[in-house]
Amino acid sequence: MKIDLDSLTPKQIVEQLDKYIVGQTKAKKAVAIALRNRTRRQRLSEEMRDEVAPKNIIMIGPTGVGKTEIARRLSRLCGAPFVKVEATKYTEVGYVGRDVESMIRDLVSTAVSMVKTELQEQVREEAEKRAEEALLDLLLPGIGKTPAAPRGAGAGPLRGQPAAPRLETPPGSAEPVATAGTREKFREKLRAGELEDKTVEVNVTSNQFPAIEIFSGTSLEEMDVNIGNLGNIFGGRKKRKKTTVARARDILLSEEMDKLIDMERVTEQAIKRTEQMGIVFIDELDKIASRQNVSGVDVSREGVQRDILPIVEGSQVHTRYGMIDTSHILFIAAGAFHMSKPSDLIPELQGRFPLRVELQALTSGDFVEILTQPRNALIKQYEELLRTENVELVFDERAINRIAEIANEVNSRTENIGARRLHTIMESLLEEVSFTATDIQGQTVTITDDYVDARLKDIVEDQDLSRFIL
Repeated sequence: MKIDLDSLTPKQIVEQLDKYIVGQTKAKKAVAIALRNRTRRQRLSEEMRDEVAPKNIIMIGPTGVGKTEIARRLSRLCGAPFVKVEATKYTEVGYVGRDVESMIRDLVSTAVSMVKTELQEQVREEAEKRAEEALLDLLLPGIGKTPAAPRGAGAGPLRGQPAAPRLETPPGSAEPVATAGTREKFREKLRAGELEDKTVEVNVTSNQFPAIEIFSGTSLEEMDVNIGNLGNIFGGRKKRKKTTVARARDILLSEEMDKLIDMERVTEQAIKRTEQMGIVFIDELDKIASRQNVSGVDVSREGVQRDILPIVEGSQVHTRYGMIDTSHILFIAAGAFHMSKPSDLIPELQGRFPLRVELQALTSGDFVEILTQPRNALIKQYEELLRTENVELVFDERAINRIAEIANEVNSRTENIGARRLHTIMESLLEEVSFTATDIQGQTVTITDDYVDARLKDIVEDQDLSRFIL
């Protein structure tokens, strides 16, 4: 659940991250302070606000210790535009691949979606009323809409006198029925949910777009093409579709909310929010660091760094929503840096990431906490999964400690992949229980340390086999 950043103190941000991530207090504090400084900056005078630049962060640590998980939880926690990108997806200008400016385009698109969702909630009540009337029009075509009366004698009631109820003969009926109460009766049934499965025909917008070929090195933004306009020209045609009332309500509600929202206002707020509060998380930064004494063909890692540099420094990026100034966007980078060092990055880029936080390798004690403490703890996940088959899974405390010891031992003996080792250890451990769960419904399965040793014996003893465990 996203929470307004204005209401979160650094301590509260760390507490929220602690619910899902074990240890790494330094990284959590650095990120929490950086996020809080975003809101502090907004409270400064306009002159001082422009002078305060974001303090970008590099998180350094082996794989599986929580770098990416911190980013994932931040995106769910903060109400600011947030996008996570992989540095390895980008190539130097002139090569086939994504250009680095696309990260800013993704960020502003995220902001537009956020602002649009917020404004939709503000107009939801009015949109629901309109959608209900549209549904009644579909259920009762022509009923309830009084046509203009012809002028002349006997055309209508005298001024000041109430109009008589209009009578209409439905198809297949010999007698006309009064429509004044029919619509209200259907409205009551609609609100009571009695018509949810009834089939109606609704107009929906076709989402089929024409195939567009874009040459290498160009983008839709550079071609000044707006997908929305293309949809209006080619794919914006309405077509009739038979669907249930429940589904038709969602379609009509979405259309009515779109009609009530001013997209110019959405774009204006999204651009402002992107420039002032936007956060970009760049993962795998170490993969574009230029290692010394590297020979052979290398799609210029240094070139990608040079392309990223102006965006991090502050530049104007052209998007379909307008120009975006990146001067005050916060960049958080992460990388294992086991084959390279932060000093292998070009000096200018190093200078734009003044804060460096080192994440620690995980120990057996950390593995025990990861298995049991977080809200999404692995043991809780497996207990809930098997509970759906009416099988109770119980882990003995010594068994949990033994699982942690084995994970730590395999990590130290082969590649250290951190907490990811626990996933395959748990899958190997519970393979038989998961396979036979439907045959042992209603039973309780207790996992002891002896059971752990028996199931994982080959992995512990056979060093060659443990190398194949990812």
